[in-house]
Amino acid sequence: MFKFTKHYSTLTTPQAQAIPGTNQVANSAGGFTWAVTDWVRLDRFLILGSEGGTYYIKEAKLTVENAAAVQRCIAEDGVRVVNTIVAVATEGRAPKTDPAIFALAMCAKLGDEATRKAAYAALPAVCRTGTQLMHFAEYAQGFGGWGRGMRKAVAAWFNDKPARDLAYQLVKYGSRDGWSTRDLLRLAHPRAASPSHDRLFAWVTSGALTDEAKADQALQLLSAADELKRVDEVARAAALVREHRIPREAVPTTWLTFAEIWDALLADMPMTAMIRNLATMTRVGLLKAGSDAAKTVVARLGDEARLKKARVHPVAVLAALTTYKSGHGARGGGTWAPVAAVVDALDGAFYQAFKAVEPSGKRTLLALDVSGSMTSGTIAGVPGLTPRIGSAAMALITAATERDHQFVAFTAAAGGYGGQYGGGESGLRPLAISPRQRLDDVCKAVDGLPFGGTDCALPMLWAERNRVDVDTFVIYTDSETWAGSVHPAQAIRAYRQARGIAAKVVVVGMTSNGFSIADPNDAGMLDVVGFDTATPAVISDFARA
Repeated sequence: MFKFTKHYSTLTTPQAQAIPGTNQVANSAGGFTWAVTDWVRLDRFLILGSEGGTYYIKEAKLTVENAAAVQRCIAEDGVRVVNTIVAVATEGRAPKTDPAIFALAMCAKLGDEATRKAAYAALPAVCRTGTQLMHFAEYAQGFGGWGRGMRKAVAAWFNDKPARDLAYQLVKYGSRDGWSTRDLLRLAHPRAASPSHDRLFAWVTSGALTDEAKADQALQLLSAADELKRVDEVARAAALVREHRIPREAVPTTWLTFAEIWDALLADMPMTAMIRNLATMTRVGLLKAGSDAAKTVVARLGDEARLKKARVHPVAVLAALTTYKSGHGARGGGTWAPVAAVVDALDGAFYQAFKAVEPSGKRTLLALDVSGSMTSGTIAGVPGLTPRIGSAAMALITAATERDHQFVAFTAAAGGYGGQYGGGESGLRPLAISPRQRLDDVCKAVDGLPFGGTDCALPMLWAERNRVDVDTFVIYTDSETWAGSVHPAQAIRAYRQARGIAAKVVVVGMTSNGFSIADPNDAGMLDVVGFDTATPAVISDFARA
């Protein structure tokens, strides 16, 4: 008998071919997966961005593909796009706001009337700071000029803020990316909402601080910042900073080498700014083992409510932890001696930055794709944070929640198919890692694993071969799978039949490409976005259902 099914079967199909009868498409690696919907891709873009590209897709091409998907979503339901952007931005679900601001600019300029109206109404919620407003202006400029809607929305951004709060924004964010607040005021031409606003606008446009402005209690920050430029005693400079909450951006650089100045800044320093400046505060001698400043930092990092209110994203914490513990900057030559208590506090803050997760109580296999394609590109443009490292960090969140879990790392061997055809070493290995270990140490260990091609079926094949009972496979991958004799969707169906378990698969997409190994017609498979702060809770809910 000629075995036709060796070449054509719906049960075992090489990943280099499409499963017969499905609508699979070729991915960037030459394998076949499913194309995600434009709405899924919108989520991926808003969370992960396209900065740095991926192993297979350059930054420019990835950005164009994502922007085209955003535009199609706008054409289908622009108001829904705006609502999605607002949800991601206001809930602190994304590492950076730039993708959301870019997408909002597209809605404002390319959407229909209802979409444009919704986009401009959402501007204050998405662009909370002066820097973000200038980013919006730059992105919007790429899609059209300053029409009536744009002028009205930007004018409202200035006027709707209390004068005291607006003064802080204008002092802190004078100019960014070729734009200045003066440019924005000149183009928006707002009618001042109050005499204090009028004095603020005059100060921005003329650069002069009038007597009326100096006497205005709502604008005392302007006078203090102006005085700070002329004082020559560190004690007086620190007193001005502390009393008037002068932001670091308004402090002359000559003062930023003094611990006293940083101590004054720390008193009212926003959480994200504090996390970014840990190395500097250590280098100038403010943060030391057992110091009051170090205790303040540790207490704030351990305050879950404060972290949530500041919308601190776990990627920001992970980046700070990696850099701070190293004791040297990634770009500059500065060095410092890390304070152990601060390192521990950063590790704890990473877990708290995600939304609360209720354990599913299911047997969970956390499978990390450590193939070659996962070693390239960055998550949200963070230097050194590859999808491979990010996968380990994301998996630790679920591991910290689910007691009954195992870790495995998988990759097809460089010289074969992970042992399936006897070529090369086994493509999957159990990992002895735990959330009780330091986060950065786990990431370092995973980053050092050997890698080859991608075969996302390996976790299910390994579990079936070794008779491992699993309720939920959680696979962290870029879905650029190609090196295997069976598709992941086929492997999970074979596993269910062999073990008699209605096992589920959650695919955690670690890049903003357009592919997924999750079969959209299989109710037991789910595609989610990596480093969305809501993802661990979604995984748990899906496993429990």
